[in-house]
Amino acid sequence: MVRVSVVTPTYNRARFLPEAVASVLAQTYSDLELIIVDDGSVDDTRKVLEPFFADGRVRYFYQENQGQSHARNLALEHADGDFIAFLDSDDLWSPDKLEKQLAVLRERPEVDIVHGDEAMIDEQGAVISLENMKRYSGRITRRLLADNSVSITTALVRRRCFDEMGGFDTSVGVADDYELWLRFSARYCFYYEPGIVASYRVMADQISSDKRRRFAANERIILTFLARYGGVLSPAERRWGLARFYCRKARYFTSVGDRGEAMSAIAKALRNEPLDSVVWKALYRVMVPRR
Repeated sequence: MVRVSVVTPTYNRARFLPEAVASVLAQTYSDLELIIVDDGSVDDTRKVLEPFFADGRVRYFYQENQGQSHARNLALEHADGDFIAFLDSDDLWSPDKLEKQLAVLRERPEVDIVHGDEAMIDEQGAVISLENMKRYSGRITRRLLADNSVSITTALVRRRCFDEMGGFDTSVGVADDYELWLRFSARYCFYYEPGIVASYRVMADQISSDKRRRFAANERIILTFLARYGGVLSPAERRWGLARFYCRKARYFTSVGDRGEAMSAIAKALRNEPLDSVVWKALYRVMVPRR
């Protein structure tokens, strides 16, 4: 058997954390360690965790508030596993998540990162949606430029990827997982195994709910990635991915009534792929927004 290190950063999530922890400890694959990094919580995080400390697989670390990427990196420094998985403190895993994904990695030695689908749940744990975006296998850099199709809650990663390419970029702030997947895609093979293996909790105060901020961060991440690793893409792949990213951005800002941002984004899409029907459809939606 091979050991899995599960990384859980947390900040003021005492209300949801016990359920997240329980979903890890209840895995049908039990040779694991759960590394919880408390990023300076001021609620009763440590108190709600105390009942779990009797399980020797649970390890707890505290740091002054520095942000999620710092917390994840601290956990990676202490991780002993051959495989790394991530569970945020307000999300949940299906009981056989690790067992299924480890089977994939054993059967496919060429695969470095396996990922899957997730259910969307509300604060009370009720399922909001089972719909998932399209996800991909193989060398997926081009696809990742267009959109981040890898959910960190569902990913299982070979440890050597972090040893060779490092952990999370702490300068990113928002979307640090997107930066990681883009960087890893320059060297490693992804595999999408269909099926829901996790539940992602939707809450108003999540960083990911601020789409304006996220689009700005994603654009910076993409441009930095292309400056460093752009050689892994052909010019056509680069243009294809950028055009679709800017189309997404244009459609979003159209939907919130920011015509200036929408027009700027669609202009960048046109510069990359002036003959692409996807870009022209997005241009039409910017010019004739839905009422």
